[in-house]
Amino acid sequence: MPIHPAPHRPTAGQFRPNRRTFLADVGMGFTGLVLGKMLADDGVVRGNDAAGWVPPDGNPHFEPRAKSVIWIFLVGGMSHMESFDPKPALNEHSGKTIAESPYKSVLDSPYLKKNLREFVAGNHKVYPTIYPLQVGYKKYGQSGIEISDWWSNLGSCIDDVAIVRSMWTTDNDHGAQLQFHTGRHALEGQFPTIGSWIHYGLGTLNANLPQFVVMGTPIADCCGGVGAHGANYLGPEHAGVQLSTDPSNPLPFAGPGTDVYREEQREEFALLNRLNRMSEVEYPDDRSLAARIKAYELAYHMQVAVPNVVDCAVETAAVQKLYGLDNKTTETFGRQCLVARRLVEQGTRFVQIFHGSNGGAGAWDAHGGLKAGHSALCSQVDLPIAGLIKDLKQRGLLEETIVVIGTEFGRTPGAQGADGRDHHPYGFSIALAGAGIKGGVVHGSTDELGFHAVENRHYVTDLHATVLKQLGLDARRLEIPGRKRLDIDFGKPITEILA
Repeated sequence: MPIHPAPHRPTAGQFRPNRRTFLADVGMGFTGLVLGKMLADDGVVRGNDAAGWVPPDGNPHFEPRAKSVIWIFLVGGMSHMESFDPKPALNEHSGKTIAESPYKSVLDSPYLKKNLREFVAGNHKVYPTIYPLQVGYKKYGQSGIEISDWWSNLGSCIDDVAIVRSMWTTDNDHGAQLQFHTGRHALEGQFPTIGSWIHYGLGTLNANLPQFVVMGTPIADCCGGVGAHGANYLGPEHAGVQLSTDPSNPLPFAGPGTDVYREEQREEFALLNRLNRMSEVEYPDDRSLAARIKAYELAYHMQVAVPNVVDCAVETAAVQKLYGLDNKTTETFGRQCLVARRLVEQGTRFVQIFHGSNGGAGAWDAHGGLKAGHSALCSQVDLPIAGLIKDLKQRGLLEETIVVIGTEFGRTPGAQGADGRDHHPYGFSIALAGAGIKGGVVHGSTDELGFHAVENRHYVTDLHATVLKQLGLDARRLEIPGRKRLDIDFGKPITEILA
């Protein structure tokens, strides 16, 4: 893959206003001139001011380790203690209050309020009574990493997996679902997602397939909606394309209909293309028009390519069983994982799979019935995710594909009601595998109760930076004129888990 030097990114002081901008500022009088200068000094400039700026050319900024990403998101907030970060102290001190335990200092931690930005003040309090683990756990693999029995299939390939136990975020409500994908608190609005940045920064590997695919039911409007796979100011052409795994109708929004002949459709597309190109000449800066033209062209190509990609029947019985397609419990999610593998195999850059979206906060939101709920949910995803990692590995694709398993936050060490845990942004876990990610390692830790991330703490954009680094992208080179980003938006790669 050729490496080109990064395109020049001029500083604010290097931008020179064009004639239209200058006249507009003069029309506002002295205030307009001062405002224009202040905005330029702050790096907030209008698109037609950025004469020296060019968009990404589709090439990585440096030698990549990865070509594609499969991003699995468990909607609602999976308990880190009943998954990737078992805490025996919860069993030892079950029924005591946190203040009565040897670990009462967690309530005095500066992290308790320092990073918290509540959507509704006081809506999610600290639950004091320690709630025991609802499932057993043991060591897996040569690495001896402890994870819960609900993830035993993932345990069988744990030596290819890195667990990060020290994630944190600032939203203690389900806007954290959006935050996990954009890096920004939901109160700040919507921003480009990690998938859209990758789509924006890298060129296509297969012009007949979308480069950013979304499977499963996306998150609900309450928690960010389509913003969790959107592109915001990058433009709609960089947003995720929703895909069904039904080979008879994989693109319900883009299909021609059963009563339309392919020759007829080809003529329709040709006419639309001519009309759109005429409009493009008249409105060259209309990004929505440009995105629509690209969407029509891609949709036409996808109608042939996508049904073949989602046709899992061509896979051997052994491969289908590896993903759990022979079992009703695992079939739906397993099919999505298998299609994800088939997509990256044919050049799709970013595949985002949502699990547990239910029109509200998400099925993983375990305020009650945690044992029954998590047991059922894990049984749906554990085997297919393990099958995905094993299948990628046996095909040589794990060396160039990153698999991410994430959720918006963890759950409280204290009991909510009789059998649940509340939202917990102070410390939680994620898992990664493939493409230069070390296998069989644990990075970071929470305290003995699983309350706070205390060692090697990582905000969610550190995960973004890690994925971008493996793809050969520097997030700071992707910044565009007129859209000043915060330092926390970029994150820092988690280098300790990189080979």
